Amino acid sequence: MPPLIAAILPPAVVSVDRRDDSDPAPLFPAEAQIVAAAVASRRQEFATVRLCAREALRSLGVAAGPLLPGPGGAPAWPPGVRGSMTHCAGYRAAAVARATDLAGLGIDAEPDEPLPAGVLDLVADRGERAALPTDGLCWDRLLFCAKEALYKAWYPLTGRWLGFEEARVGLAPDGTFTARVLVQRAPIGDTVRTEFAGRWLAAPGLLLAAVAVPTD
Repeated sequence: MPPLIAAILPPAVVSVDRRDDSDPAPLFPAEAQIVAAAVASRRQEFATVRLCAREALRSLGVAAGPLLPGPGGAPAWPPGVRGSMTHCAGYRAAAVARATDLAGLGIDAEPDEPLPAGVLDLVADRGERAALPTDGLCWDRLLFCAKEALYKAWYPLTGRWLGFEEARVGLAPDGTFTARVLVQRAPIGDTVRTEFAGRWLAAPGLLLAAVAVPTD
C-alpha cells in the first residue's frame, strides 16, 4: 500500500510511513545519544521516523548516515537531498527528493483533534480564524499542521526562524492551501519567494500537510 502522505506529494518525492513502532529501527550512535535521556516512547518514535527516512533515501539511491537535528531542529540530510520527517500519535513519515527536483520540502502530521484552548489565538490572526470552516474537520488543527509544514520547508532554505504570525495560510476545502510569508526577504537560491502552495489530507483521526517548493 502506498504511503498515506504520498497522496499529497509530487511524483519526484519518495515517502515512507509507519503507523506504529513495531519494526526494529536501530539508530546510529550519534542519534541514540540525542534521545538517551528521553522516555521510551520518544526514543521509539525518533527511531521509527528515521527508519522511514533511511528507507526513503535507499529508494532514492542515497546511502543514509546519521540524521541529526541541526539549527532550528531541521535534520541534516545528505548532500543533494531535500527531505522532511514528521511524527504524531499513530503516524510516522519521511519524504525525500533530489535537490534537482525540489528546492524545499516540508511535511507535517497531526491528530484530527481540536487545538488546546488558547492555542489558535497564537497560531492564527483574526482573518485566518474567521476564514476557517466550522464543520467537519478540526480546521484549527489543520491550520497549525499547514504552518508546521511551511516552516519545515522554509527554514532549511533560509536559515531563518518563521513565527506563526509571520505567515498567512488559507485552507481550501479541495485539499489545497496557500501560504504567504510576511517577511521582507525570503531568499531561495537567487530569487525571493513569499508565496507558497501546499496540499492537505484528512484520514481517520489524522491530518497531513505538505509544502513542496519548486526549483524555478
